[in-house]
Amino acid sequence: MNNYSKSHKNDSQNIPANQHTELPTQNSSSPLSTLHAQFKKYHGLGNDYIVMGPEIPEKQFSPEFVQRVCDPHYGVGSDGLLHGPLSSAIADFRVRMYNPDGGEFEKSGNGLRIFTRYLFDMEYIQYDPVTIETKGGLVTAQVLREKDLIRVEMGKASLRSEVIPVRGKPREVLDEVLEIENRHFRISAVTVGNPHCVVFIENPKELTPDLAKTWGPLIETHTLFPNKTNVQFMSPLDEKNIRIEIWERGVGYTLASGSSSCAAATVAHRLGFCGNDVNVHVPGGEIHIQIHEDSSLTMTAPVVKICDGKLSSECLL
Repeated sequence: MNNYSKSHKNDSQNIPANQHTELPTQNSSSPLSTLHAQFKKYHGLGNDYIVMGPEIPEKQFSPEFVQRVCDPHYGVGSDGLLHGPLSSAIADFRVRMYNPDGGEFEKSGNGLRIFTRYLFDMEYIQYDPVTIETKGGLVTAQVLREKDLIRVEMGKASLRSEVIPVRGKPREVLDEVLEIENRHFRISAVTVGNPHCVVFIENPKELTPDLAKTWGPLIETHTLFPNKTNVQFMSPLDEKNIRIEIWERGVGYTLASGSSSCAAATVAHRLGFCGNDVNVHVPGGEIHIQIHEDSSLTMTAPVVKICDGKLSSECLL
């Protein structure tokens, strides 16, 4: 459903709804060359992604290729890799998302904001909302007039164990106790298209990077979560603000995460700590989450472009 084409941002007219996106044709029979290995790199509050365009065949994104590009010593270095815009039957655009360990994952709030900024910079879109298909569901995104701010409608949050998934009887996973190595954690589990475990930390002074780095990997790989999980350690500050430290599945400790912020805000709201508008303070900055009555979530936060680049032929070997 590619209804958008590259356009000049200075053109005040809307893009015709029946006009198809001019996506470069993928040539799967030709080896990837440096001509087709261009990329852009962005960060959302310190969480950085490389974006590579649709002229690169999808089959190029093997785990080994993704690992090499994301490696800070042997490649460009990033927290993840985005590939798109790709064609979609249900949305204006489609994007595939990869962790630095080479695995493809469902959905990333920061990744979606970055991808939306990329679409804007490449003149696929202007300021109107667009739909984007991810492995974790459909979202609507929009570049605000302050070009660095991106708003994403992330879809509905669910605490249902059978949806996240979480092992055990069907239930809402809200304020349960998880014991690991004789320490008891108060946890809630959420999905916003990808799995999250939110750990309540009553004393904000205990909320440190070391806490996330020590216990995050143990919770990520706990047998309670068959698909593993992202982990947020969360302390409420007041009715409008929470602070989190983040351990991302397949990534590790990270400075910011949009979907993690959505999950933590949802749990803070459900536990009665916060209202419908929540400012999530992450190590890299602040993400605003609006929680709607139907449990859908709107995320707004900035994106900064870092650089343009091109992979050398040696990196492509």
